[in-house]
Amino acid sequence: MRALPIRLRLTSWYFVMFATAGLLLSLTSWWMLRHTLDATIGQDLQERVDDIRVQLSQIGSNASPHGAQEKLSAIYQERDDGKWLQIVDEDGRVLFRSARMGSLRDSLGLPRPFRGNGVIADVRLETHAVRFLCVAVDVGGHIFRIETGISMTKPHALLRRFGLGLLLLTPLVVILSAAGGHLMSRKALAPVGLIAHEARRITDRNLKNRLPVPAGNDELSHLSITLNHMLTRIDSGFRSVRDFTANASHELRTPLARLRAEVEIALLRTRSAAEYRQALEHVHEDALDMSGLVENLLSLARAEAGRETTVLSAVDVESLIDSGVKEWSPIAESLGIRLLVHTSKREDPLLVLGDRLSLLRLLRIWLDNACKFTPAGGTITFSTLEEADEVLLAVEDTGIGIAPEHHTRVFERFYRVPATSSRPNGGAGLGLSLAAWIAEQHRTRIVLESAPGRGSRFHVRLPAITTDRNASVPPFSFLKSATAVPSER
Repeated sequence: MRALPIRLRLTSWYFVMFATAGLLLSLTSWWMLRHTLDATIGQDLQERVDDIRVQLSQIGSNASPHGAQEKLSAIYQERDDGKWLQIVDEDGRVLFRSARMGSLRDSLGLPRPFRGNGVIADVRLETHAVRFLCVAVDVGGHIFRIETGISMTKPHALLRRFGLGLLLLTPLVVILSAAGGHLMSRKALAPVGLIAHEARRITDRNLKNRLPVPAGNDELSHLSITLNHMLTRIDSGFRSVRDFTANASHELRTPLARLRAEVEIALLRTRSAAEYRQALEHVHEDALDMSGLVENLLSLARAEAGRETTVLSAVDVESLIDSGVKEWSPIAESLGIRLLVHTSKREDPLLVLGDRLSLLRLLRIWLDNACKFTPAGGTITFSTLEEADEVLLAVEDTGIGIAPEHHTRVFERFYRVPATSSRPNGGAGLGLSLAAWIAEQHRTRIVLESAPGRGSRFHVRLPAITTDRNASVPPFSFLKSATAVPSER
C-alpha cells in the first residue's frame, strides 16, 4: 500500500487534533455549565431548608399545631407562596403548604428521607419540571419533614440554548480545523520545499552552491547543515577525481610523447644494430617510467576505493632493512652514493606490527627520493631506534634538502618541489603521497626533517612486539581508503 504524502498526513493529524480539541472543549463547557447550575440550585434549596429550620426553632417545640400553622403562614405566605414548599410534622399534619403545592395532590411520591439527610428528586408537575429537596429535620426532639422545590424550566432552557450554540459551532470548528491544518502543514513544509528546490538545481557543474539554512535552530536547519556538509564532501571528491584525471593524463603524456618520438626517430631511416639498441634502451627507460607511474596511480586509486588491503602482523625490522639494502645497493653504487645501516645490537629479532610488503614499498619510496636528490659522494642511512613500546624506522640522506614551506605539501598527490639549479624536477609527485597512505594504514604518520643543503630525514613510529608475543599476535586487516594526509609530515 502506497504511503500518503507527508503534507496530507500532517493535514490529517492537525485536523484530528484541532477537531478533537474543539469537541472536547464543547462537551466540557456544556458539562461545566450543567454542573454549575445543579450546584447553584442545590445550594438555594439547602438555604431554604436552613431558613425553615431556624424558623421552627424560634416557634418552639411546645407550640400547638394550630399555632405553628399560623406562625408559618404569617412568615411564608407572602414570601414563598409562589414557590413549592410544604412543612409536615411527625404526626403527618401539614403545618404549611404554599399555593402551588396546594393545587396538587397530597402526596407527590417523593422519596422519604432519613433523619438529617436530604433527598433530591426531579418531578414533572404539569408544564413545570421541579427539583425538590426533601429533608427530615430534628427541632427540639420533634421531627419535621420539609419539601421545597425550584422550577428547572429556566436552567433547562439555558442548557438547551447553550447546547444548540455548541452544535452550531461544531461544524465551523471542524472546517476551521481542516483549513488550519492545511495552512500549518504548508507552512511547516515550506522550508522543506525550498531545500528540495535548491537541491534539484545543484549538479556536478555547480557543486559549490549550498542549500539555504533556516534561521531557527531546529531539525530543518540541522538537515540543511548536514546536507551542506555532504555537498562539501561530494565537491571535494569530484575535484579530487577531476584533478587526479587531469594530473594523471598530464604525467602520462610526457613519457608517451618521448616514447613516440624515440620510435619515430628510429624509423626515419635504416640504422645500425648499435643505434637500434640505443633507441630500444631509451624506449625501455620510458616504459619503466610509465610502469612506475601507472603502478602508483593504480595503488592510489585502489586506496581511495577502499580495495587496498593492509594485513598487519609481526615484521622483522632487520630483515626488512636487509631487503631494502640488497635491492638498492647496486643503484646507489652506480650513482656513487653510500648506503649505511645503523641498528641496535640485540640477540632477539626486532619485531614491529605492520605489513611487510607495504613497509618495504615505503622504504623504496624513501630510497628512490634519496637517490634522486643526493649528489654523488653522498650518504643514505637506514636507522632503527627502540623507544618504550615503539620502534622508530628512519631513512636519512645528505642530499639537497627541502625548504620548510614544502614540508606538508610534498605529501600531496602530484605535488613537486619547484625545480632550481640545484634541484632537478624529477618524478610524478605520487611516491610520498602513497607513502603517507601506507603510514596511515599503520596508524602512524611520516615525520619529515629537512632543510635546504642539509639533507632530509623521513621516519615513522611503529608498535613494537616482543619475541614471546610473536605467536600470540594475530594478523588483522584495515580496509580503509586514505586520501587525507596527516597535518604533520
